[in-house]
Amino acid sequence: MSSVVQGFTKSLAMTVLSEIGDKTFFAAAILAMRYPRRLVLSGCLSALIVMTILSALVGWAAPNLISRKWTHHVTTFLFFGFGLWSLWDGFKDEGEAEELAEVEAKLNADWKTNTGTTKKNSKDGDEIKKHKRPFLSQFFSPILLKAFSITFFGEWGDKSQLATIGLAADENPFGVVLGGILGQALCTIAAVLGGKSLAAQISEKIVALSGGVLFIVFGIQSFLSTVDS
Repeated sequence: MSSVVQGFTKSLAMTVLSEIGDKTFFAAAILAMRYPRRLVLSGCLSALIVMTILSALVGWAAPNLISRKWTHHVTTFLFFGFGLWSLWDGFKDEGEAEELAEVEAKLNADWKTNTGTTKKNSKDGDEIKKHKRPFLSQFFSPILLKAFSITFFGEWGDKSQLATIGLAADENPFGVVLGGILGQALCTIAAVLGGKSLAAQISEKIVALSGGVLFIVFGIQSFLSTVDS
């Protein structure tokens, strides 16, 4: 039971500090300003849940493919590496609004493209909708799928995904999944409800430094457990 709680608390803390101010956080905030919030929230959150479960499964399977000793060493290395990476990001002198501006620019370009296509085909689309409305479209709307795809591929190979894999290899995977999902839910709900105004007020420097310290602490704890054993 204690291993589940430990995996849960580590995963929750890591996820919150990794996702706040992340590109997917900004994307969810901007999408929520343009589309219905419930669809954006459903799409973004479902993508993050799927990603968390997949990452935990990979981490859980890793000790079955190579020795647990080596997976533990790799996890320790990842924690220290991500900690130094986050600290470096925090100490860099780049403007804190750059990432938000970058995400907004990409979504604006996509928005203009889709708007032009929609205006061109709106008449034909209205006629089709009058005659036929697919049943699945009620559950998988283009907006929900767009939010899902942007979030899923934005998280693929991200630092938080790799950290979740390492954490699941070293801690109880069930606790890691629960903590990760709760952390993702808290961050996504905050992004969707708070919108761009909340995202613009977040200090990426403080978040990066806090996340870096947390990863270093995890690394030290993992290293000390290796020495004790």
